[in-house]
Amino acid sequence: MMAEPLLAIEDLRTYFYSRSKRAFIRSVDGVSLAVAKGETLGIVGESGSGKSITAMSVMGLVSAGPGVISGRIGFRSDRVERQLLEGLDTCVALRREGGRVMAVEKDDDRWAGQVEKNMTGIRGREISMIFQNPKQSLNPFETVGRQITEAIMLHTSHKIEQEAKEKAIEWLDRVKIDSPRLRFDNHPFGLSGGMCQRAMIAMALSCEPHLLIADEPTTGLDATIQSKIVDLLAELKSELGITTMLISHDIGIIGRLSDTVAVMYGGTVVESGPAKDVLSCSPEGKHPYTAALLASIPSSDAVREKGHLQAIEGDVLDTINIPAGCRFYGRCSRVTDKIREKCDKQEPDLREIASGRRVRCWLYFE
Repeated sequence: MMAEPLLAIEDLRTYFYSRSKRAFIRSVDGVSLAVAKGETLGIVGESGSGKSITAMSVMGLVSAGPGVISGRIGFRSDRVERQLLEGLDTCVALRREGGRVMAVEKDDDRWAGQVEKNMTGIRGREISMIFQNPKQSLNPFETVGRQITEAIMLHTSHKIEQEAKEKAIEWLDRVKIDSPRLRFDNHPFGLSGGMCQRAMIAMALSCEPHLLIADEPTTGLDATIQSKIVDLLAELKSELGITTMLISHDIGIIGRLSDTVAVMYGGTVVESGPAKDVLSCSPEGKHPYTAALLASIPSSDAVREKGHLQAIEGDVLDTINIPAGCRFYGRCSRVTDKIREKCDKQEPDLREIASGRRVRCWLYFE
């Protein structure tokens, strides 16, 4: 039984308009997720499945038109309870045809003002985020230490600069940056990618948030540094017990750090449940996409024998032209004659097939 969720996302839809194709890119299309207090939710899927846009929507950082257009994001901690999309529906008018959004009229200025109102006291203070590219996320004109100090003074009770500086150095030491007092005065361009990522983790955690969103925290780092960052995140999770939403296409990282897992494909969740069940070797009870992802992981025997890697056949779903039926139907190898027509014409719901396990597939509903 899932503990009371700290974050509950319901039917989130985040679309972007492509002027060249004169159509909406349905980046996030009906996502529902929940993150329980003290647990780590891992979100896994191929590039373009909507993982990062889901995180950006939670943080109120989607600014391109039309951006988040509908849904509900509920956040509830010991300090605050808020609906993060509250009032945004009054800033946008949708025109639908056949259940699909065909046009959006959005008051951008009023929308931006409402987003900032909703996120006041939330972004940074209650929810912190580690971004994919730490060097691009840090201000190149400010020292790393100064940036962490400002975050501490803005979001915590440490308002005296010297006190906040000592706290920043303490956090740099805590994330295992060598010579933290020396690194405090370095600019981002003077640090390696791994050091910048450690500095980003220090900045995110120094604000003492209830929820940490880690979006591809090891992307762009070499294998050795990736392993050290994962070790650090595992150690901090054990030490702090912070609630985490971990986004990655690396199933190994998801399996090591996550308590529960959601698998995304084509802008929606196709499977969710306890990590040990979703990521187990057995294909039984799994969505065909999840099984195909797990099968594509190279085994030690395949590497030793220089065997071929198993790929998922077909092309990644075009989120402009989403089919009426199952989004994975065109690539699925487990379709049977009994369910073929349904797979082609009707999208299945995300239903519970066991305690805590939910799958979006007609194989389990017949």
